[in-house]
Amino acid sequence: MADGKRFFFPATRLILAALVAGVLAGAVAVYVSESGSGNNAPEKAAAVAGKDDAACAPKAARAKQIAAKAVGQVAALQPADPPQSLKNLAFNGPDGKPMTIADHAGKTVLLNLWATWCAPCRAEMPALDALQKEKGSNAFEVVAVNVDTGDDTKPKKFLKDIGVETLGYYRDPTIALFNEAKTRGLALGLPVTMLIDADGCLIAHMNGPAEWSSPDAKRLVEAALGP
Repeated sequence: MADGKRFFFPATRLILAALVAGVLAGAVAVYVSESGSGNNAPEKAAAVAGKDDAACAPKAARAKQIAAKAVGQVAALQPADPPQSLKNLAFNGPDGKPMTIADHAGKTVLLNLWATWCAPCRAEMPALDALQKEKGSNAFEVVAVNVDTGDDTKPKKFLKDIGVETLGYYRDPTIALFNEAKTRGLALGLPVTMLIDADGCLIAHMNGPAEWSSPDAKRLVEAALGP
């Protein structure tokens, strides 16, 4: 390829999952249409967006450098153009209390939005769990946020049934987090994954599933953590 990336066909189950994703993407667009346009008050967002985005903008070269390492099973990852601040993306933490990406300051985050009714999401959850188990540290975390509406019964049962043990249980039952990502042009459907640096700046993003436990994904994380 002209950009030097190596492309491989993903595992069969992800090919099938991606086919389902095309159908679900349309369903998601309808599903979230009645929610608000984001999960932050417009006044607050307007007050901080300019300053925070300006701080992230100089990281464009870094974003392209890291995204160039996204090959093979994670080749669909695209560099942020331009990098933008995601500090104010909000959801509930494992303790059930509200938090934002800013609460992960100092840590590189792989933010993934998923739902139990999304077949591609369900297919990649074990891989995300494996990535967190191997690479999770004080410097890196996979933050997989469930966006099912309703109570916790269904998503918790699903995670237990598939043996997810390492991922923290993050939630946003309001769909506002997905809507915020959609408003920013980052989400077309589910799953959607965002690589965010230690300053809360978006470095790269992807729509659709990937083999996050693959050597390609691990090398990507190592590149994101590098100088």
